[in-house]
Amino acid sequence: FGFSPSGLFGGSGAGSGAEGNEATPHRRPTAGRRGIRPLVYPDRTWRRTSPAAAGLDEAGLRRFSDFVGGRGCVVRFGRLVYSWGDIGRRADVASAAKPFYTFFLLKALEDGRIASLDEKVVRWEPRLGLINARLGYKDRDITWRHLATQTACYGLRERPGTAFAYNDWQMALFWDTLFLKVYGAARETVDRQVFRPLLTDRLGCQDSPTMLAFGAKDRPGRIAISVRDFARFGLLFLRHGRWRGRQLLRPQHARMAVTAPVPNSIPRAGGMSAEMIPGQRSIGSKRIPDNQTDHFGSYSWLWWINGVDRRGVRFFPDAPTDLYGAFGHGGPRAMWVIPSRDLVVSYNDAALRRWTSGPSNPTNDAIRLLLAALTERPGR
Repeated sequence: FGFSPSGLFGGSGAGSGAEGNEATPHRRPTAGRRGIRPLVYPDRTWRRTSPAAAGLDEAGLRRFSDFVGGRGCVVRFGRLVYSWGDIGRRADVASAAKPFYTFFLLKALEDGRIASLDEKVVRWEPRLGLINARLGYKDRDITWRHLATQTACYGLRERPGTAFAYNDWQMALFWDTLFLKVYGAARETVDRQVFRPLLTDRLGCQDSPTMLAFGAKDRPGRIAISVRDFARFGLLFLRHGRWRGRQLLRPQHARMAVTAPVPNSIPRAGGMSAEMIPGQRSIGSKRIPDNQTDHFGSYSWLWWINGVDRRGVRFFPDAPTDLYGAFGHGGPRAMWVIPSRDLVVSYNDAALRRWTSGPSNPTNDAIRLLLAALTERPGR
């Protein structure tokens, strides 16, 4: 085992300093069927274009949306090309909220709020230094990197960095420490002090996303967002952290977040629980210990990517290898990006409920249907 700032998981250790017709083109171009396309960003609303103009077959898109169900939208080349259901309805996205936490962790690094990704979290939460005496006070060694890769082994007997556990107690510790201590917000004010001014207002979100999906007293940190606003967050990462001429997140951090998976040499944690700090809450699951799934070689800074598991199985075998996404409740709440196709897809309340690597994952079937709707070859 060896977590280093420039080794495992990549990443720098320290910081260096009917819709409307509005859209903002950006100077940096992208290739398309008709030559060079200017980059386009939404303003107050998404600009629409027809599926055909974006290189997509409308009948194929209908097959995709019929399979997915719920409500959602497809964005290509920065324009909304297809939608179904009420895309302005704000709702909880469950674990698909986690990439937002990574954004704010990396932003804290860039702004000098934390010293490095390998800074020990006990600096901010001293109670971590007082628990698990029989395990050598192991939680004193938890770092931001561990929390943001689900390798902190919090609430489990393993030492930080030695195993992976998809763990909602761990995520609540991460959220509370980052937003309430590093950013200095209160639960009741986190939207006003952090979420909106540093991200969603800058993205021009239309439907008032919130980190208080169920209120300040019920699982704060759970994000309620509309599918069209979630697509803006995906477009931000597709454009490497840049939004309408402003770099909201440094490009190296935006790339790192979606390209540095937990390696297959890191095993899934076992089932032996360990002490947590007094009064520890969960952001979702109440199981103790909580260890919901493996990383499948495809978990990068709280994003899911299209990696390969220990058996050599590609997570989404019918998808391009550059796909990455945010997924909640095992698939029905999601936003995913395919950079090589300049696609962002967002949906909620979908009929997709099985989370595993390989062809039996229904999200893989959804991706295959969407790709079948493409009429334009990439790079043409």
